Amino acid sequence: MAAQTLVILGATGDLTQRLLMPALYRLRRENLTADLRILGYAMEPWSRARFQSHIGKALRNFSEDYDARSAAAFVRQLDYISGQLTPEDLARIAGHLSPGTLFYLALPPPLFGTAAQALGAAGFAQAPRNGWRRLVVEKPFGTDLASAEQLRKQMHAHWDEAQVLRIDHFLGKEATQNLMVMRFANRLLEPVWNAQHIAQVQITYAETLGVEHRAAYYDKAGALRDMLQNHLMQLFSLAAMEPLSAWDGEVLRDHKVEVLRAVKPIDARNLAAHAVRGQYRAGRSGRSKLAGYRSEPGIPRASNTETFAALRLEIDNWRWQGVPFYLRSGKRLAGETSEIAVQFRRAAGPLPGLVQAGDSNWLVLRIKPEQRMDLELTAKRPGLKLEGRSVTLSAPYADAGDAGFSAYEQLLIDALAGERAHFLRFDEVEWAWRIVDPVLRAWQHGSPDFYPAGGEGPATQARLLDAGLRWRSIAATTADVAGTP
Repeated sequence: MAAQTLVILGATGDLTQRLLMPALYRLRRENLTADLRILGYAMEPWSRARFQSHIGKALRNFSEDYDARSAAAFVRQLDYISGQLTPEDLARIAGHLSPGTLFYLALPPPLFGTAAQALGAAGFAQAPRNGWRRLVVEKPFGTDLASAEQLRKQMHAHWDEAQVLRIDHFLGKEATQNLMVMRFANRLLEPVWNAQHIAQVQITYAETLGVEHRAAYYDKAGALRDMLQNHLMQLFSLAAMEPLSAWDGEVLRDHKVEVLRAVKPIDARNLAAHAVRGQYRAGRSGRSKLAGYRSEPGIPRASNTETFAALRLEIDNWRWQGVPFYLRSGKRLAGETSEIAVQFRRAAGPLPGLVQAGDSNWLVLRIKPEQRMDLELTAKRPGLKLEGRSVTLSAPYADAGDAGFSAYEQLLIDALAGERAHFLRFDEVEWAWRIVDPVLRAWQHGSPDFYPAGGEGPATQARLLDAGLRWRSIAATTADVAGTP
């Protein structure tokens, strides 16, 4: 394999030390990037030795399989150049590039457009003969539809859409990719994956943490921008898309866009039935007292930023007509869990008295705290009476000894190989913003509904549900995965 170069802009920052360098170190240990040169670029006027020392400390702190000797060997191969995001300063890295070069913007979001234009003006968007140039961008991709379009224009001034790889790390997770395999590789699921058999789909990402060190960013973003517009919207489109005619990155992304375009619009007339926001107040977790959001360091005392957001989405196509998809995410909730839960309709003719009201089958794809699949069925309760009870068939994604890789490891390998399937195309970003933009505009007025820290979220989320449906308990789900009573 010919040598390749990865240039990390923002190489001294948090993303690089916590996620990128541990992932690159692991890939090198697995001998998957033996010919990859890594160049750090940032504004700090550091020497190469100081940068190497900085990354060495980061690997000790954030690498799960840290080994001092192999880490030292990895760090010795890193290079570093300091400079500003100007074409003139960036031109100094020209001699370090390979025919195949990947530029990674590990920068604050307001600098994405500036960096892309500066790299292009320096001539780095033009691939040499028998080579390639690619640009990796982290989310968020704008703060609304207008800013996302502005960012696209800045990038496309020099970079073709095919060169731009927009990262959503959820697409690199094993559980997310398994959703596609499980759906389309199992004959028993596809015939029932439609409105005739499915009553609802709930996609939940719940956190026990508050805003922590992200107060400055989070208070401007909120839960809807931070989680639903990107991460959960990706899970939604993968769960609802049509089967692929071929495994091809463009076909996959076409199908996801079809789902987003088919979502019935949310507007001022139906907002209350399709969107709920909340903000945590003081509460408790066990014996620990938890501060309210407005009491967190760096948060304005009158902030109306939502720390919980829930959407009800309806897809206007033949497969999903009448099936509600519920997306919700929040901070300071009762458990740490992430899952896609599909509830099937009740059997048409159960034995009298065997199945209680509300009992039905669930297929649950868990992402955290444990990656596994659960199928909740009704079976006979042991004993002399003919009574039903719920039983769960559970299967982990990985067996003992399986080599797993993190989302960033997967996505870095894909970016170097030019595999775009697990990166976002701009029209995916555009249509996701089209769905949430009316909600964001409406939420500029009024206040969120409050919920106690350590709870299940605001009680008003129940108004999104169809009659007879219920939210899955976050506390019970977390306890079940953890194996606690």
